[in-house]
Amino acid sequence: MATTVLVAACSGRTGSGVEETVAPGGAAVSSDFGDLANVCQSGKPTSSPAQGVTAEQIEVGVFTDMGFTKNPELVDVAKVFTSWCNDNGGINGRTLAFNVRDAKLLEVRQRMLEACREDFALVGGSAALDSLGVKDRLSCTLPEFPSQVSQVENTGSDLQVGSGASSARPYDTYTGMHQWLFKEAYPDSAGAVGIIVADSPVVKSMADRYGESLPAQGADLIYTDLYPAAGVSDWTPYAQSIKAKGVKGLIFLGDFRSLAKLEDVLTSMDYKLDWIDVTSNAYTPAFLELARTSLAAQNNFADLSGTVPLESADSAPAVQRAKDLFARYAPDGNLTYNGLRSLVQWLLFAKAAASCGDNLTRICVVEAAREETAWTAGGLQAPADMSTHTVPPSCFNVMKATPQGWTIADFAPDTGPFRCDMQPYVYTKDYGRPLTLADVGKSMSDVK
Repeated sequence: MATTVLVAACSGRTGSGVEETVAPGGAAVSSDFGDLANVCQSGKPTSSPAQGVTAEQIEVGVFTDMGFTKNPELVDVAKVFTSWCNDNGGINGRTLAFNVRDAKLLEVRQRMLEACREDFALVGGSAALDSLGVKDRLSCTLPEFPSQVSQVENTGSDLQVGSGASSARPYDTYTGMHQWLFKEAYPDSAGAVGIIVADSPVVKSMADRYGESLPAQGADLIYTDLYPAAGVSDWTPYAQSIKAKGVKGLIFLGDFRSLAKLEDVLTSMDYKLDWIDVTSNAYTPAFLELARTSLAAQNNFADLSGTVPLESADSAPAVQRAKDLFARYAPDGNLTYNGLRSLVQWLLFAKAAASCGDNLTRICVVEAAREETAWTAGGLQAPADMSTHTVPPSCFNVMKATPQGWTIADFAPDTGPFRCDMQPYVYTKDYGRPLTLADVGKSMSDVK
């Protein structure tokens, strides 16, 4: 059984009973966040209008694979946000509490069934194999505000708002960075692009899509390869194949630890690619440490999809605010890229829930969130339309890994820290679709 942690105001609950703890912080910190005013506030609610909502408390679930990855980043964000929000009166006087739904990679459905019995909504979490729980979530009409989404059946599914849900599944949302790489920054690489992908359903489907979108955009795919998801003991054969094929641009879809090992072999062979798309999963200090011997030799880029980078705190008050809240409420925690994405969703949920007043229902919080047609989370991301799943994003931004750390790449931003001239490629083949309420015999009239 997964350990469930519930933090509500100044108390915590585990599966063995109730434990009273003192939330860090002392005096309340301002409830403003970037350009969002009064995110949380006091009030005098009186009703219990929905599952997980009483006059005193709102209970939500946070999905994570922490039991498998050993990465507490999403739980840290939940602790920080709920502690800060509750210090400022909660949501109209209702304190925020959260249940950790630790799927441990393979236990998505078990945790979803638990969430269906207890939670008002799912907020700020994610699970790699998220398709395993989407039917149950829709069957119990549970709204979701995920930090990220992974699989086809869940990406843009019904009752899902925000991160990923607005990524418009028919589109290649990485068109912007890839075209910048092989058309502008390194035009000679267009005729020699390769893909290495882990043997995992989470990323293999993305490789299939790239097989369509990249050639259509002018890139020649001259090399594709598959490696065991658990990693390999010797990356030399892969590096030799890349060199023999003359690959100049490489997309790596898998674990950044494995990528660092591959790069070390390539560098030792004195083979330098024009560019490597490491994906946002590698946008961490850990990758910099693991790949430190190759950072000067290889050009590593990560597309942050319109999220303000952590390194921009000096020019982005919202990022600095996030760091300050972590320093106050989780001084031993680390704010990560996925943590920022989670915080974007907590802010969206809190604003929507607050607008519902005393009558906080699932249908109200979903509809209120979908009224945000240019959501920036106070300045943490480029404006995004939460009202629909079919409007593609137009903004992107790129980071480069260097021996000095992650730096902003020279990708010609035209709107603050973002470049907003992207016209995402539209897929023509059928790669599956997100599930709907109708697929489980439900409709919006069933959402209470």
